[in-house]
Amino acid sequence: MNPDTEGDDDWTKYADTGYESSYDPWADMVTAEETEEVDFEEEFDDYEEDQTSIREVPRCPAPAGIEHAIRIGTCDHCLGRIAGVRIAGDPLDLVGQRVRGQALERDPELKVNDDVDCCPFCEDLFLDLDLISTRIAKAIEGIECSKIQLGIHFAKDQVAAEEVLRTSIAATGSRPLKSTLSDSIQVAVADKVPGIQWVKERPEVMILLDTLTLGVNVDIRALFMYGRYRKLERGIPQTRWPCRACRGRDGGCESCNWTGQQYPDSIQSLVCEILVKRTEAKSDAFHGMGREDIDVQCIGNGRPFVAELKSPLRRTVDFDKLMKEINKAAKGKIEVTGLRNSNRAEVARIKETKAEKSYTIRFTCDHGLEPDEIKTRIQSLSGQVLEQQTPQRVAHRRADKIRKRKVVSIDNVHVEDNEIEFDVRCESGTYVKELVHSDEGRTNPSVAAVLEADCEVIWLDVKDIHAD
Repeated sequence: MNPDTEGDDDWTKYADTGYESSYDPWADMVTAEETEEVDFEEEFDDYEEDQTSIREVPRCPAPAGIEHAIRIGTCDHCLGRIAGVRIAGDPLDLVGQRVRGQALERDPELKVNDDVDCCPFCEDLFLDLDLISTRIAKAIEGIECSKIQLGIHFAKDQVAAEEVLRTSIAATGSRPLKSTLSDSIQVAVADKVPGIQWVKERPEVMILLDTLTLGVNVDIRALFMYGRYRKLERGIPQTRWPCRACRGRDGGCESCNWTGQQYPDSIQSLVCEILVKRTEAKSDAFHGMGREDIDVQCIGNGRPFVAELKSPLRRTVDFDKLMKEINKAAKGKIEVTGLRNSNRAEVARIKETKAEKSYTIRFTCDHGLEPDEIKTRIQSLSGQVLEQQTPQRVAHRRADKIRKRKVVSIDNVHVEDNEIEFDVRCESGTYVKELVHSDEGRTNPSVAAVLEADCEVIWLDVKDIHAD
């Protein structure tokens, strides 16, 4: 036996072992006094005959079930959905009125119980249909939209109580309160706002109704536009760059000329400011398929992007006019082509696509080699897999690791004294400048290594992005 548990054993196990003791465990027992039987029938003398247990009531469409539903205060809408009668496309309230009328014909004295405050199923929500639909119509006034989704928030106890009551007395197959109320609201709103379409996915506007306060919240979904931009001037970042001094605070500072931006222009601002104005959006976001350095041009067919316009009041636009307006306002800094409607899924595609890219790069090099020898050595890098340790220029924001990237091809090598230029196609994520100057040996192999001389990049252009 475990000594730690001996004290927990029941002493009655040893009550007949023959140990002598003067202790009588039953000595203090008190005889219970007899009590008079209580007649519980007296408590039910005042119980009304119509206070029938739900378990005793047959479910609709039995006449007794319908009559019970009427007595407990069921409204016409709910009576129409729980009665289990043929609706034939009629509104639920008319069906409920018809069912109520038939019940009154069977029992003219049928009435609602005096203690009823509201419909036990919907708590009179259906009686507020006109108020709800009016609030929704007013909330979306001025918003251009055709596809709307409706969400309804119920208190958990209300949904649970309705479910218990409906499964007890409603006809089998009766629709739940939430879906029925949603359909009724949609019909009422459609009468006030013609031309809208109720959807269950990809809405342009999401409406949320709180059944407790009858408050209406409107969420305008973002508008997405796909296009390509050509960056024709160096010194322009892709996205807005907050001022380093004031960190982009409202009103800016003297350092940023009170703009809040480190650079006066960006691809995002040149493109999206006009889109925001024309769609009356609250704000914007810019999603590019990668990004070039601030001192790099992007020519050729341009870089794919998706502009996200948040909470727009206007959705119908003329893309040709928009492109002309953007390009005119940019004054030769950028050019936008192929503008069209897009969606959030394309944002993910833009971000995830690992497209090969073609570049043209020009650099200086004190090589002391013949032009043909230079061409041969540079082209030897074609097909090579580079091992690139995170460049020093981006080490403050990128993880320090070695990345392997393939040089697909090198063409059009031109040598002019100590200046060399060539085209290179490589995998996404290749650090092209480092391919040339090696970043103090952090990229291997490199042009500097094969030429056995220091190289300094003059300029770099994105020639093409092989995405579509």
